[in-house]
Amino acid sequence: MLITVIITVVEHIVHLIHITERRDKVFLVDLKSRVPIYEQLKKKTLELIMYGVLQPGDKMPSVRNLAIDLGINPNTVQKAYQDMEKDGIIYSASGRGSFICEDVKDKTLYTDETIENLSKAIYEVRLYGMKKTEVIEIVEQEYKKGAGYDTSK
Repeated sequence: MLITVIITVVEHIVHLIHITERRDKVFLVDLKSRVPIYEQLKKKTLELIMYGVLQPGDKMPSVRNLAIDLGINPNTVQKAYQDMEKDGIIYSASGRGSFICEDVKDKTLYTDETIENLSKAIYEVRLYGMKKTEVIEIVEQEYKKGAGYDTSK
């Protein structure tokens, strides 16, 4: 299980390097994943905001262009955009497109599933003997990586 955590961390590091080198191709989806594509797009957008690749006020790709680039149905992209607009992540300006909300970094966007995943991770590291101080140190390091997020929350 600890190996799984390490592999996941390495994958995220490689992914972040890829994002910063190729900003034009940041919306990649896994067509073989069990996670619906519209949810992958939403999560990817949140990651890009958290790591500072997308900033408040930045224009999102058009629904049509993103669908063409990813080879997916435009209705799937539209569903992701509608969900993100409902959650206050993006907003639409008639005739201009969709943009990252100015106050997105102040919003609480986690879900019950997020809390459940965190609880499982804490259980797992405790199971393998990691000390609370080590966990807190890792959490603090991860929060420092979140460019622009209010880390006091």
